[in-house]
Amino acid sequence: MNKTVIAALALAAVAFAAPASAEKLKATLDGKSEVPATTSSGTGTADLDYDAASKKLSWTVTYSGLSGPATAAHFHGPAEAGKNAGVAIAIPNATASPVKGEATLTDAQAADLLGGKLYVNIHTAANPGGEIRGQVTK
Repeated sequence: MNKTVIAALALAAVAFAAPASAEKLKATLDGKSEVPATTSSGTGTADLDYDAASKKLSWTVTYSGLSGPATAAHFHGPAEAGKNAGVAIAIPNATASPVKGEATLTDAQAADLLGGKLYVNIHTAANPGGEIRGQVTK
């Protein structure tokens, strides 16, 4: 066998060895997704990995262009886009981008996450209810 075939087989083995329960999700954050909408020019993304076996959610949230420093960030839910909800999961240490973290979810939080009922919200002093927001999707 040549090296290319061996490399391809090795990559295939790694792909099949990955946990079948891992989900990749994302959110695109902006001011117009806030309820009510903000005029913020801030933007952001949340890249999420969820392992259903351990119920562990890991995230990297990146943002820029806010009206001032982020004062807090959270996952809120359960709520569809266009609706508001309370804090479901805190995102600690969100004052500087990027923000990395993880949490172990309850069954209800996991169902809301996979059902598209959670959103990421970044708060600032000028927009204490949230400056940019994005719905979590698969």
